[in-house]
Amino acid sequence: MTPVEELLIERACARLVVDSATCNDHREWAKLAALYTPDGVVVRPNGQRLEGRAAIEAAYAAGPPERVTRHLCANVTVDVDGPDDAHATTMVLIVSGTRSDDPEVRFGIVPSERHLLGEFADRFERTDDGWRIAERRASLAMTI
Repeated sequence: MTPVEELLIERACARLVVDSATCNDHREWAKLAALYTPDGVVVRPNGQRLEGRAAIEAAYAAGPPERVTRHLCANVTVDVDGPDDAHATTMVLIVSGTRSDDPEVRFGIVPSERHLLGEFADRFERTDDGWRIAERRASLAMTI
């Protein structure tokens, strides 16, 4: 594998991390699930294990519709294991709030009193459709 090929893999995988955060924040559950391999796995911080795109989409869609999140991803470190495999760790700051129809609420969102700092440990695979997340293990490091 050439250095350029390795950089392209790193870039594709880092983009998956950011795209998954964006889909989550925009509540685009089908698009989020499509970023995973068909048998992709998400292990949530509480230990809940989601297997397959349908389970991933359903679990995220079942969340409270009034919840607003923004995932700020930093320190995305992708390591290429081979031409078809890579893994990464990412620090994630999750800022959240609740939608409100109250005209007195600034920007229509009541901010949460706490924010979460977590980590994604991702494993990626090259598929016929390009790079996809094969497994994500999400954990929480602290409450801010």
